[in-house]
Order: sequence, then C-alpha cells, then structure tokens
Amino acid sequence: MLNIRKELNTKIRKLVRPLKDDEYLISVLKIRLTKKEYKILIHNASNKELNMNLENFNKAKDKLTKKLNQEKLKQELMV
Repeated sequence: MLNIRKELNTKIRKLVRPLKDDEYLISVLKIRLTKKEYKILIHNASNKELNMNLENFNKAKDKLTKKLNQEKLKQELMV
C-alpha cells in the first residue's frame, strides 16, 4: 500500500489542516502533476527504485517539492 500521506507530509512545508482521504489525493495529484513528478511521488511513497539519471531525478524532485508547496495546490489537498 502507498504511504502517500506520509510522503506528502514530508514534502509540504507548512500544513495548516489535515490532508483529505487517499483516493482524493491521488486523483488530484494525477491531474495537477506531470507524469514524471507523479511517478517520482508514487515511487517514493512505495519505496521503489526508479531508472533515472541522478541529476534529472534531483531536478524533478525539486520541481515536485516547489509545486506541492504552492498555496493553491495545498488548499486543494487539505480538508
């Protein structure tokens, strides 16, 4: 099972309210993230390895963190 909430809690800097249920989180993230960002998030949550160049992985991970910390997306993910 995915630990999507735990992964989001580590990526998002300031959570004001608790996150919504997992099914809703996954559906919103599928729409709002790129395929690569979504894949990185899911693989990190399930503790799997990705076949990616380390430099590209770090760039995509930084973009993902910035995107998850945008106010509009955070409010969409919270209750």
